Amino acid sequence: MNALTQELVELLTLERIEDHIFRGNSRNLVGKRVFGGQVLGQALRAASYTTDRPAHSLHAYFLYGGDVNAPIIYEVEPLRDGKSFASRQVKAIQHGRVIFSAMVSFAYPEEGLNYQHKEPEYPAPETLKSENELKESLINFVPENVRASFMRERHVEIRPTQLINPFQPQPEAPFYAHYIRTHGTIPSELDEISLHQAIVAFYSDFTLMTTALRPHGLSWISPNLQCASIDHTIYFHRPLRADDWMLYDMEATVSASSRGLNFGKMWQNGQLVCSTVQEGLIRLREIETQ
Repeated sequence: MNALTQELVELLTLERIEDHIFRGNSRNLVGKRVFGGQVLGQALRAASYTTDRPAHSLHAYFLYGGDVNAPIIYEVEPLRDGKSFASRQVKAIQHGRVIFSAMVSFAYPEEGLNYQHKEPEYPAPETLKSENELKESLINFVPENVRASFMRERHVEIRPTQLINPFQPQPEAPFYAHYIRTHGTIPSELDEISLHQAIVAFYSDFTLMTTALRPHGLSWISPNLQCASIDHTIYFHRPLRADDWMLYDMEATVSASSRGLNFGKMWQNGQLVCSTVQEGLIRLREIETQ
């Protein structure tokens, strides 16, 4: 297995402390605070350990920033185990404080009505440059003090459909898309739907919130911007694989009251397999006057 994929699988594999209580390790993926996608993936995996059904929805709130230097305890409360649906509440705890809370619903697959929007048209992933190649083309814009973190390879492979320079952002339409997958194939002995869903939850947090910044000519590294995820929702519509190319198509519908609302759709093999919604804090610390 690819080394980065193995690290990701290990990150999303939790230690069972006792019934319904699990411990996950933290990693420095984006800076001093725990990456939201890590908590999403670990919380979903913790809830998945308590049922034999795949998840179909997750609704989460980020309450406090996580400490990358400490593990996270996940407490899962079974709320319902019905014939069709199972419901779980998950609390992520660090240093004695709840930093994240989620409701997760699980359901057995079943046949029924089928409809979906038409898949958007983008160049195939094989024709696009990788995120790392695009970063290399921006190296002259990257300040020395952030160059190492900016150039660090992610635990998933990303191929953006367009080049964006976060160091010189320009006002753009509130749309963004990239292809995403793990670097390596998930081996057969680990090939569980709960792991694939946890990985998708992990990478559903990449760039979604920043879509709302595009109309304002801002990026996640704009010096006068305070950015943070407030909540996150994921709907799993159909079976999916995190190690196969996924088109993640995103749009922002509104920014108001220092918050931006973003929607995402994930497409795989022509099917809409997952939808996401996230509201994020996008507060200007100071507004420059002309």
